[in-house]
Amino acid sequence: MANLASARAQRFHAYVERLTTALGHQDRHGPVRAYVTGLCLPGERKSIEPMAARVDPRHVRARHQSMHHFVANAAWDDAAVLRVARETVLAALERHGPLAAGIVDDTGIPKKGRHSVGVARQYCGVLGKQDNCQVAVSVSGAHERASIPVAYRLYLPEAWAKDRRRRRTAGVPDALEFRTKWQIALEQITQLAVEGVPAAPVVADAGYGVVTAFRDALTAHGIAYVVGISTETTVWAPGRAPLPPPKYRGHGRPPTLVRRTRQHRPLSVRILAQQLPASAWHTVTWRQGTRGAMRSRFAAVRVRPAHRDDWRSTPRPEEWLLIEWPRGAAAPIKYWLSTLPPTATRADVVRLAMLRWRIERDYQELKDELGLDHFEGRGWRGFHHHASLCIAAYAFLAAERLAHFPPESLAFLRPARLPKGFTPRGAPRAS
Repeated sequence: MANLASARAQRFHAYVERLTTALGHQDRHGPVRAYVTGLCLPGERKSIEPMAARVDPRHVRARHQSMHHFVANAAWDDAAVLRVARETVLAALERHGPLAAGIVDDTGIPKKGRHSVGVARQYCGVLGKQDNCQVAVSVSGAHERASIPVAYRLYLPEAWAKDRRRRRTAGVPDALEFRTKWQIALEQITQLAVEGVPAAPVVADAGYGVVTAFRDALTAHGIAYVVGISTETTVWAPGRAPLPPPKYRGHGRPPTLVRRTRQHRPLSVRILAQQLPASAWHTVTWRQGTRGAMRSRFAAVRVRPAHRDDWRSTPRPEEWLLIEWPRGAAAPIKYWLSTLPPTATRADVVRLAMLRWRIERDYQELKDELGLDHFEGRGWRGFHHHASLCIAAYAFLAAERLAHFPPESLAFLRPARLPKGFTPRGAPRAS
């Protein structure tokens, strides 16, 4: 076991050396080694001072200053670090198959006060309610065996985007304009394609899937999707479509828009689900969980989305509507639209829709084990630098899991002994 741990530590140090190549200046190499090592060492708090104490307990103050400057102020490219992380995981993934999906998601980081960049009262998924927090939008490269965020950016609420004073204090780039979450995600997806990341269907929850402009933009880029939608999303039932434009009667401009009538209208997906025959529902198993097979009851039918299609000259193309209605439940619990090919099976659509669980696990480990939400700085640069280094550390661990089985503990490095009586600033002290 000692030899295995030593070999893993050697691979880790070789990986960190690869990260240094993305940073440019030689004087950044020492701090990145210390920072990524600190993230991987065991310890409850992964803010800078506790990490400095674990990495270099004899010179805590000097190490803290060096690491703080490196993360909060130094002008290195966090996207370059993410590229190294991404390439490491993709290379390890090749033996298991191609990317299955690009998972779009956002994660909330609760924060007090109003001065940390992007903090506002908004929905925080971690808390399950509106509260003071930061929200970051990400795209993760995902496979059934592994996943990792490959793009990560702070969502800047509109009030922040318009506040020049707060922007200047937090170091928000001058060229950055307000973008909704779905617009940020779309920019990330198109940039990843430019950088040569293998194409894969996009998977997202209803926060993104209900936005018709997001779905239309993915289709315009030739990207398939499986996205959640709300119960009130309207579609044309299987085999139905809007009526063609009325015949031209020789007066004015010829009519070009498809139309509806009082008797010929689309349905909400909730009503459509209730009208489907019993034969439409089948039990599908999509993976093995820790407590056995993960399965539920689904219907998958071909429909045409109907959002504002009476402003169009042609009906929208057919897509898959996937509905989950567990046996014994009073009503369906989830709905998705998908542009996977018509030849895709029900099981194909279900497996892809359910792949979102991976990013939820990733964020849990990124926060609980690697301190993604522990950064105490207030600036734009520091926020993204810390996140990219957390993701880079996680990439090494993901690659190890893919290459070596069974997976080992996340914390595999041995920390130095802390100075006697050391307590980091901000830590609770005994009364």
